[in-house]
Amino acid sequence: MDRPGRGGRVPAIGWELPPFWCPLTPARFRDTTGLEARAMAWADAHGLYPDQVERAWGQATHSTDFSCRIIPYADEERLLLFILWNHWAFALDDLVHDTGEATTRAAAVTAFNSRVARGLETPGAGGVSPGPLSEAFEDLVRRTRAALDPWEFQLVREGLRDWLFGAAWQAGNTERAVMPDLEDYVAMRPSVNGTRFSLAWSVLAQRIPVGPLELYDDRVQTLTDVAGFVVSCDNDMFSYAKDDGQDRPEQNLVNVLAHTRGCPPRLAVADARALRDRVMGLFLRLRAQVAADASPALGRYLDALGHYVVGSIGWMNEAPRYASPRNRNPVPVAGVTWGARWSSGPSDPSPEPPPLRAMAWWWATARAERRTGGSNGDGMSAADLR
Repeated sequence: MDRPGRGGRVPAIGWELPPFWCPLTPARFRDTTGLEARAMAWADAHGLYPDQVERAWGQATHSTDFSCRIIPYADEERLLLFILWNHWAFALDDLVHDTGEATTRAAAVTAFNSRVARGLETPGAGGVSPGPLSEAFEDLVRRTRAALDPWEFQLVREGLRDWLFGAAWQAGNTERAVMPDLEDYVAMRPSVNGTRFSLAWSVLAQRIPVGPLELYDDRVQTLTDVAGFVVSCDNDMFSYAKDDGQDRPEQNLVNVLAHTRGCPPRLAVADARALRDRVMGLFLRLRAQVAADASPALGRYLDALGHYVVGSIGWMNEAPRYASPRNRNPVPVAGVTWGARWSSGPSDPSPEPPPLRAMAWWWATARAERRTGGSNGDGMSAADLR
């Protein structure tokens, strides 16, 4: 392919991604110029990037773009804090987690992640190795504690721990040269993706006053997992070319299916898309049902889940981190995109649950609510929500 940023060998799934089914409307996009300048000034002040090339790849994450797309109605100072966390998290992922290399050691990743988690909860107790990454982290902890009340801070702690937990699990697979089976992958992928960390900031930066009784309701937690899985599936497509040159095959949905079924990755793409679309269908149906009797605050959280899904697609389509992968380009290529295409309908419209234990809870939660809750007020029956 002659598009800029796509030189070298063709990825195993090719350069053309399948169309994305996402009947959600993106929010009006805000100007990111000032926020981006402030974020990079913060990164430079802490020496987060050792040279100009690394700085360019740090900018190529489009952390500001990502944050603004998924949190479109945010308080600017809280949004900036989330942007800074994203810059730091991408640096941590690339420098420490880097799970595709044979040199990855799960014990080292777990130890590092444990110190990070403890350092967030008890400032100064984490003992993160000295250096720019540590200094930036300590500054983030101070800023976050100063900006949030205890309940809000708990959401950040919970979300960060969940992401670090998922990263440690993935590193363990890499060290043992294990490609997870589909059950394990489905169960863990929302954690690996940092779903709850991102959505915590979606609540906090938009000052959504949703309380624990609503947020931790089974249906709402199911929707959170489901949204995280859909975003993860999309990321697996956009990032495939970025990760296909590592020592060990990347743990993504396409490779998991290819390994399980003994077929080339290209032939597993259709199945990956079908599974993603079936879960997307559940997300839309369950979200509509929960919204029917949701409080205004919960309604805003349901909207935030939608922005997370559709905003992530827009971000990954344009971020040089994915559109001009580092394993094929010495520096990011400005202006290149994946040229994502959209589908008018799901590749798998079945409302039935896939034969996976890891997904059974998602459908069971929806069905249980329909059995106990009767009609949701819009004429749907239990058979409509499966």
